[in-house]
Amino acid sequence: MFLPKQILEKKLQLLLTEDIGQGDITTGLLISEKTKVEAEIIAKEAGIIAGIEETKTLLNSLNLQDEPLVVDGEKIQPQQILLKIYGNAQVILTVERTLLNIISRMSGIATITYKLIKKIKDAKIKVKVACTRKTAPGLLYFDKKAVLIGGGDTHRLHLDDLILIKDNHIAIVGDIKKAILNLKEKSSFSKKIEIETSDIKDVLTSSEAGADIIMLDNFSPKQIKQTIKILKKEGFYGKILLEASGGITTKNILDFASTGVDIVSLSAITNSVKSLDVNLEIIKRTN
Repeated sequence: MFLPKQILEKKLQLLLTEDIGQGDITTGLLISEKTKVEAEIIAKEAGIIAGIEETKTLLNSLNLQDEPLVVDGEKIQPQQILLKIYGNAQVILTVERTLLNIISRMSGIATITYKLIKKIKDAKIKVKVACTRKTAPGLLYFDKKAVLIGGGDTHRLHLDDLILIKDNHIAIVGDIKKAILNLKEKSSFSKKIEIETSDIKDVLTSSEAGADIIMLDNFSPKQIKQTIKILKKEGFYGKILLEASGGITTKNILDFASTGVDIVSLSAITNSVKSLDVNLEIIKRTN
């Protein structure tokens, strides 16, 4: 995922502005504005690092020098130094929590994503692991990028990425087939059509109407296998992408991944994040 530096800076500065409020009164009263220091960001546990690019961009925008010792996607160990920072002590202390929040959250997401994909690969199952749109408000870009760094699929980044017909759309339109045919007529050739289904009848109707992707929403692994059996009989299996979603956790993901679907999507990797523990330490004054 690429963003021009100026746009990424704006996203990061919004996060920093939210934390600072009207200013860091503690640092302002205790630390001279002329003081310069060297600091280090250190990992306190093992994982997959993410957020280094964002950290560098924010530091540079504040006229702080950085020396990264790892790159995004790298495996890290406890007590490993991730990044060195040089510059104004007041600025470093003021930006500390925002920097750590970015790195720890993104690294937590990248780590769990990596572990799930390794779990699936070790089981010799070929299936994509995707996140959902259940991200923290204001952090969609960072959460989704962390999934990508961990080796996962971002799914939709925004509502304009993919046509996804959900149950509430059908509740208003009233007919699955009508909705799909209407969209196929009106939408761009560049947009795939996915539909959320809740039973085998909806799956078959969607297949016949020409959906590109079918989400098996809250199907149990047993129901998914039964659905795939019917799709094979009807000649649709392998011609339509199948996504299992709903009720999937880090503990039962293999049960869903082994059913024969193409994609498993779960909110746990972005919605129930265990942040990676990192901290910032001032090493010495440099003036």
